[in-house]
Amino acid sequence: MKAIFFKNAWGLLLVLAACAPAIHVATEPAAGFQLSNYGTFAFYEVDASGDGLGPEYQPQLDDLQREITKQLESRGLTRAASDPDLLVNLGVVVNEEVQTRETNLRSDPPNYIGQRRYTWRSKEVEVGRYKEGTVSVHLVDSDRNELVWQGTAEAILRSKPAKLQEQIASAMEKLFSQVPQ
Repeated sequence: MKAIFFKNAWGLLLVLAACAPAIHVATEPAAGFQLSNYGTFAFYEVDASGDGLGPEYQPQLDDLQREITKQLESRGLTRAASDPDLLVNLGVVVNEEVQTRETNLRSDPPNYIGQRRYTWRSKEVEVGRYKEGTVSVHLVDSDRNELVWQGTAEAILRSKPAKLQEQIASAMEKLFSQVPQ
């Protein structure tokens, strides 16, 4: 009985994990960059754009800055009100995407075949809408005004605010795990 329970629990866990949107990250450090060479940081103003981004995303932008602060502080940096060693520049793009599928004769045969002037054409059918978000994080040496590290995180955004907050935390943890110490 226990074996059946654990087998079903394992299967459910795999299904739930498969439903979570994947977060894709990419990073590029400057030659010789080490985060440990910096002691303080601050944020530039956020540049946010895209057809799916609206005022309802301000709490998520605050969550994003909070998570970045958490990641940098866990690596030994302190947030400074003035004269920071490192500046954090954020770029946020959210686009609303449309998922479609194409009808065709192989998978969607016509229901009625008329005798005269009947035509059947392949067409795109909308099957869903979703928002895709990209966050780019640039770390800039404030003394030299030089980019020392850049990273991007991209994913299909969760629709529920609590799940989106979890997704932001997960994305920033994954992104900052690739910053050279």
